[in-house]
Amino acid sequence: MKKLMTFFCLLPTAFHGYAESVFTYDMTKDIAIGSLALGVFVSPFFVSNEPERVPTAPDKNRVNAFDRSLMFPYNKPLDLISDFGVYGLLALPALSLAGNFTDKNALLTYSIMYTEAVLLTFGTKELLKNAIIRFRPYVYDNGVPAGLEDDYYNSFPSGSTSLAFLSAGFLSATFLAEHPDSPLNAPVVAGAYALAAGVAACRIFSGSHFLTDVLTGAAIGSLYGWAIPLLHKKQRAENNVSITITGTGIVASIDF
Repeated sequence: MKKLMTFFCLLPTAFHGYAESVFTYDMTKDIAIGSLALGVFVSPFFVSNEPERVPTAPDKNRVNAFDRSLMFPYNKPLDLISDFGVYGLLALPALSLAGNFTDKNALLTYSIMYTEAVLLTFGTKELLKNAIIRFRPYVYDNGVPAGLEDDYYNSFPSGSTSLAFLSAGFLSATFLAEHPDSPLNAPVVAGAYALAAGVAACRIFSGSHFLTDVLTGAAIGSLYGWAIPLLHKKQRAENNVSITITGTGIVASIDF
């Protein structure tokens, strides 16, 4: 883990000079995406679903066999490590700007993209958490630990995992697009997802989540992490479709 973090910290030194970003914002499109993102973000505040009473170590056999194989008691250090790990991972996408950090348009575009992606990811995972009651794995061991009485039934999906994989997906999508020929592409993508997987593993081994919780969280984060940059990628000017009317008919051409 330390080697991976050192690699990402030193990565910006591998880039020099200026390169125009392949991403840009569009006022009309981003008003629509931003409105959707804001709507998803606030929707959880209107959904509330709580258990009638605090359970006392329910039967593990009620958990499906797939999740039951990876159930652990509560581990506070691992819980905290995963929480702080997410905060660090959320800054990783800035590495994609290593080659165009002087481009104000790129900075604005990335700010818009990342805000939209974070709002969508946070809103989606919170909406599911508020709508679905699912006890965390540690509940099935010794009941609800002290201090966690307000959070023990929000197991599905894993919010920390969704944000970690959002960061990994966003960094991967933007870095590959900004630096298509870089020899660092494979290490950056592999490193980002390894760190995200580390957060997911901590969520499981800390007793905070089931395997299906983190898999769903990873899917949510990856979806928005890849989709939002794709929606902001510049169209290649040379990819034109032209239609010409001639005396003998209509001629259509596509330039690649």
